Amino acid sequence: MQVHPKDIAYFLLLISMSVVQLACTPEKVAEQDSHPFHSVPAFNPAPSPEYLSPQESLKTIYLPDGHHIELVASEPMIKEPVAIAWDGNARMYVAEMMTYMQDADASGEQQPASRISLLEDTNNDGKMDKRTTFIDSLLLPRMIQCVGDELLVNETNTINIYSYKDTDGDGIADVKKQVYKNDAYKVNDANMEHQRSGLDWNLDNWMYVTYDPVRFRYTNGLMQVDTMASGSNGQWGVTHDNYGRIFYSRAGGEIPALGFQINPSYGSLDFPDQFNAAFSEVWPIIATPDVQGGSKRLRPNNTLNHFTAPCGQSIFRGDRLPEDFVGDYVVCEPVARTIRRAKLVNDEGKTRLKNIYDHQEFISSTDMNFRPVNTATGPDGNLYIVDMHRGIIQQGNWTKPNSFLRNKIDSLGLDKNVGHGRIYRVVHDDFEPGPQPKMLNETTQELLGYLDHSNGWWRDNAQKEIIVRGDRSVAPALVKMATGRQKVDSPLGRIHALWTLEGLGALNKEVLQSALQDDDPQVRRTAIWISESYIKANDKTMIGSVARMKEDKNDDVKVQVLLSLYQSKDEQAKQAIDDMLDLYPDKEMLVATKGALDRNEDVKAFGSKLGNMIAADRSLILEGASIFKSLCASCHGEDGAGLAIGGGSMPAPPLKGSKQLAFVKKEEIIRILLHGLTGPIEGKEYSSVMPPMGANSDEWVASVVSYIRYEFGGRPPRNPDDIPGMAASARDSVAGFTVKTSPSPAVTPEEVKRVRESTKTKDTPWTLEELEKISK
Repeated sequence: MQVHPKDIAYFLLLISMSVVQLACTPEKVAEQDSHPFHSVPAFNPAPSPEYLSPQESLKTIYLPDGHHIELVASEPMIKEPVAIAWDGNARMYVAEMMTYMQDADASGEQQPASRISLLEDTNNDGKMDKRTTFIDSLLLPRMIQCVGDELLVNETNTINIYSYKDTDGDGIADVKKQVYKNDAYKVNDANMEHQRSGLDWNLDNWMYVTYDPVRFRYTNGLMQVDTMASGSNGQWGVTHDNYGRIFYSRAGGEIPALGFQINPSYGSLDFPDQFNAAFSEVWPIIATPDVQGGSKRLRPNNTLNHFTAPCGQSIFRGDRLPEDFVGDYVVCEPVARTIRRAKLVNDEGKTRLKNIYDHQEFISSTDMNFRPVNTATGPDGNLYIVDMHRGIIQQGNWTKPNSFLRNKIDSLGLDKNVGHGRIYRVVHDDFEPGPQPKMLNETTQELLGYLDHSNGWWRDNAQKEIIVRGDRSVAPALVKMATGRQKVDSPLGRIHALWTLEGLGALNKEVLQSALQDDDPQVRRTAIWISESYIKANDKTMIGSVARMKEDKNDDVKVQVLLSLYQSKDEQAKQAIDDMLDLYPDKEMLVATKGALDRNEDVKAFGSKLGNMIAADRSLILEGASIFKSLCASCHGEDGAGLAIGGGSMPAPPLKGSKQLAFVKKEEIIRILLHGLTGPIEGKEYSSVMPPMGANSDEWVASVVSYIRYEFGGRPPRNPDDIPGMAASARDSVAGFTVKTSPSPAVTPEEVKRVRESTKTKDTPWTLEELEKISK
């Protein structure tokens, strides 16, 4: 049986295999000494869960000496904020999940009662003093991105994206337009934590999201889609640095940073030692008993011992904090009531992360309702923090009655603290915040001057605004900037000029050839990256120019040469890659990058394996691949081998080689999906508990089980008659067997329904001992 090309393309869109990058600076960054803190309080073993006013809560937040925190907005102006975005005039849009966990049972969560507010600072004092409900009656808005005078929005339980616009200046959206449509894609609506986030407009003019293996480009008022064979990454939050490197985090896998070694369009690669085990430890200043992982996630003093909810990460790229802050990685841990600041260390093109503080966090609070969920560099050059400020931070799947977490919520009364929210900015004592931009009111020519701004927010938004306008009249000036014929203050100006030309479709080979000779390695690397359109088209001149850079003195440049030349099948490109690996056999980053690229190619060819399956089985497996990628991979890893980054333990067991995935144990894996699994696995404890997924439909469960069995399960018996419950006379007529009587790993919704009915009284997760008794 032949596989339809669309099936293969869709399969490639969903499958991801496994785990390299372009470092942010050309030299190795020195590791810093710990920064001093002022008046950090004594550890509080029994903090109060009582509500504190914004002014009271500010007094509980501790930062290093020289920094202070200011309130930008709070309730009742905003409630339940989760994400912020500024337009070109520094007006702030706030996504507010008004129905998120209003009680421990998540009552009414799926009601379309959320909103996006528009906040303005009319006197430039840093505090928002005007609020308008820009969009109302939304279902838990997840992603927002400003493009010109429009706001792109995605809601929960859909991957469709809409543009909203205010045409009469009253601060309320009156025009709604769909810019991306995909109603066929099924979303896991049983757990809203496991859905996409982001829509981050990167340096390369693509917008990146978590979970789904796609990226978007805004072109002529619509979102164009590019698929990434090895998938996307992360969970809540995605960000980028000055040179276009993407950073994810994964709360489900308890991983505070990943995916930053190479761009996900090239494949997937993370190193086990990109940070060490100590980096995964967190340091609250109060007891934090409300953890979903139970007692094994707590120290003897009742504090969270390890990242469990990393989210909302950003790279600080502003200009109003000390210079040594620029380029640092910032990530929230709302369960610990802390925010981590880490230094990026370049090790021959490979990047490592190091906590800047010794057994402390950059920001900590003694307020139990302090729940930082997002961070961002602001137009004024400072660091902004989104504090959902509430009692419960975990979604309803983790707060079931009688669970460890639910008992803590009930005993502490955390469910009472809802309907609040704060936005702060971190300010340094020695710096004045920068001015507000007015980009939407300026000419395209005036915007060019901001491509070299010291604040990365201004550079990004000037580039974006010029591209959204599509004004190519500035192309000659951009060429002068990119080639150095017009002086700019830093290489970043030339880098943004190159990408702005690329976004306008106004770049040519002559400009790239000039940039390939630039004195700055990051400009050279950028030129190589952008040259891929020529390399893929088999342009011999460009391939030759890039190939000659295989011995560049900078490691980042060499890695990009490998990444870009790999996109060509030309013999000259292949030979240059072979030469590089021969020249630098001990360069871990180069060797690992080549491995990631090879695996990415394997993913692209993988869909052909479905060719001998009947259509019904193929459909189930494709749908299951989608769900696994967006949900299960957070703990089990995209390749089913488990996740273990930074020397920590795996949050969940590997699926590859699991005895529970033996071909004949079909009903066992169905039981686990329906009701969950707890206790040791093969004698080993894991930090996460497999939650019950029975709230999903029979078809949903069948598709996940089908994919897991297909991708990670054991091989079928040689004789189908050996499969329990399968009569030889019936095997050809049963769904899941091909006309050649070869057993398929797929299971049907009907089979799930039968198991669901037989286990309907089960109200606790299974243990392996229970499952083994049933199978005997």
